[in-house]
Amino acid sequence: MDTSTIEVKYGTSGLKVDIPTRNLLGTLTPSDPVLPPSENGEIERALENPKGSPRLEEMVQPGMNVVIMASDITRPSPTAKLLPPLIGRLNGAGVKDSQITVMFGMGIHRSHTTEEKKALVGADIFRRVRCVDSTESGDFVLVGTTSRGTPVEVNRLVSECDFLIGTGNVEYHYFAGYSGGAKAILPGACSRRTVEANHSMQLLPGAETGSYEDNPVRQDIEEAGRMVGLDFILNVVLDPAKRIVRAVAGHPVIAHEEARKVTDAVYGVEIEKKADIVIASPGGRPKDMNLYQAQKGLENAKYAVREGGVIILTAECPEGLGEDNFERYMTGMELDEIIESVRRKFVLGAHKAAAVARVLKKADVYLVSAMEETMVKRCRLMPFAGLEEALDRAFSVLGVDATVWVMPYAGSTVPRYRPRIT
Repeated sequence: MDTSTIEVKYGTSGLKVDIPTRNLLGTLTPSDPVLPPSENGEIERALENPKGSPRLEEMVQPGMNVVIMASDITRPSPTAKLLPPLIGRLNGAGVKDSQITVMFGMGIHRSHTTEEKKALVGADIFRRVRCVDSTESGDFVLVGTTSRGTPVEVNRLVSECDFLIGTGNVEYHYFAGYSGGAKAILPGACSRRTVEANHSMQLLPGAETGSYEDNPVRQDIEEAGRMVGLDFILNVVLDPAKRIVRAVAGHPVIAHEEARKVTDAVYGVEIEKKADIVIASPGGRPKDMNLYQAQKGLENAKYAVREGGVIILTAECPEGLGEDNFERYMTGMELDEIIESVRRKFVLGAHKAAAVARVLKKADVYLVSAMEETMVKRCRLMPFAGLEEALDRAFSVLGVDATVWVMPYAGSTVPRYRPRIT
């Protein structure tokens, strides 16, 4: 029998398996984009040619107090590359370093250490301007309530500044559609109450990867950005190696639209057929350190598998489930109970359990990992020690003619189903 040997990452190593060629639909990976000659040059190009707004130098005035929102340590945004040209233009327009605050959008994440802040912005910027976490003061101001009922409580420095800039990277987000843009404000600069109200909409129709206009979570974020007064953004799209593919600057919505198109071109993969079986690796360590992190790969794999099919997730998970609430919900509730509980009240950690539960209602999940079998079974996943064993089981359940997609970088690849019209 003619076979194709496929290898996917697993922890710090890899797993290989032979798949009958007649069953293999193909391998789904991000595209290999053309990179700009210079990352700094690409950032300067974006700032010189903003979308939907004047140049930054034409918008700010001498003496203004400016807040620049920056991503926290959990995000791949290259803040240290974005800030020098941004602050250089502010200085050129008469805004002094002492009038600039870099605020890390923490949302409901943990606080930074001093060394983490310095690493994020670079030693020179850290020395020159004030750098604070959005949660540092605990001082949030209610600026209004969105049409969807989210009370927008934002950090006082943000609400009272003269000019507000958002930075970050634009990538797919599994319920906000895309990161970047006004997401620097919500959840970035907002209180826990605001974040929980917004994120509680994650189970509504349209709240999914790559959705924008019809996404209630994302549109709530955009509305909050307008209410707070986000004036300008500088966003980048990165390739899988975290190199800058494209920089965009200008109006928070218009510039973000261009970044979304680039994200779709790099990470969106169109498929004409869903498979019976999807083999998905989040991409190895650190993306498969625990099931909480590996969930993103599972989420993306669901777009390539048919109803009633099988997803084989290869994730080492040496840290087990990885988050207390995630574990409590995954092991202590039935699938519908998890979903309904998170629908009623957003709980950090539990929200990912709800996402896994929705996948499990569509397809069976076989987990190739180092986790204890009893714990895997408590999560309603089927445990396997090896990929070959898992694939054999899937074929025995779905038949020898079952089709297979392979997603070696499932954490960053999003299949977009476009059936052929005949």
